[in-house]
Amino acid sequence: GRISARDSAREMADTHGIACTYAALILHDEGSDKSEANMIKILKAAKIDVPAMWTKLYAKALGSADMGELIDSCSNVQAGGGGGGGGGGGGGDAPAAGGGGAAPAKAKAPEPEEEEEDMGFSLFD
Repeated sequence: GRISARDSAREMADTHGIACTYAALILHDEGSDKSEANMIKILKAAKIDVPAMWTKLYAKALGSADMGELIDSCSNVQAGGGGGGGGGGGGGDAPAAGGGGAAPAKAKAPEPEEEEEDMGFSLFD
């Protein structure tokens, strides 16, 4: 189908935002200041043309931000629970529902991680 002008503008804005985000991540990784000038240097080196508005916006928003904390907060998001399970069939000797004196279930302890096998080579040799 045909792409409208609005969709094209939205796609360009997404591209500019993503480019500035990657520039900020690169600067963070290098331990450099996330300034507008540094972002422009990275974007020019990558031959990406981004309007000055975007680099100013990202430099102001991320300049004093703790990128490590931002990355951690995004990567530690807990998964939402799925829907509740359906009710089970009634058993003849099952206690009546409605909150008896049953003790709360204990959380299952995490299983220990398996050790990696030595395959005789390394990806980084």
